[in-house]
Amino acid sequence: MNTDPASYICAAIRSVPDWPKPGVTFRDITPVLQNPRSFRVLIDLFVYRYIGQRLDLVAGVDARGFILGSVLAYELNLGFVPVRKKGKLPFRTVAEEYTLEYGNAAVEMHTDAVRPGQRVLLIDDLIATGGTMLAAAKLLQRLGANVVEAAAIIELPELGGAQAVKATGLPLYTVCRFNEGEPKGERVPEPGAA
Repeated sequence: MNTDPASYICAAIRSVPDWPKPGVTFRDITPVLQNPRSFRVLIDLFVYRYIGQRLDLVAGVDARGFILGSVLAYELNLGFVPVRKKGKLPFRTVAEEYTLEYGNAAVEMHTDAVRPGQRVLLIDDLIATGGTMLAAAKLLQRLGANVVEAAAIIELPELGGAQAVKATGLPLYTVCRFNEGEPKGERVPEPGAA
């Protein structure tokens, strides 16, 4: 590999203009997942970050957070907890609503998904406005979990979600940052890095 792992992942993400509506550029992670090398590099980036941390569970946000979260949980020898869209879980649940551009949505978890005091990593594929990530974090906290960090592959800084998450005091780690109108993403530098 001629470049650092994060830059390699950023370059593998496909930008699809005008989808799902005109003026929106969709950041598609499926090329990263389809290629065994880039998928391994992506998972390894997260494994190397979290391998030495004291964690009990990985919580993944519906649906692409399930892909990342379950593989990461396996690699770290941790349990996995799904944070689902409302109405998808069969047992007793607790829900957290959040605001969308034109309405509300909700995520939910089983009431026994976490135990008080468990240390949880929350992961999704992308952070845009931050609504889903913040709702999932609140849900975990309501059940007594200690959300250690939120993580995502992609950050869309113009939509303010990363700032909203950080404003709550929850640390956030992302691999790539995409600015609207730019076809390729840039590596997100570690805090304190030059």
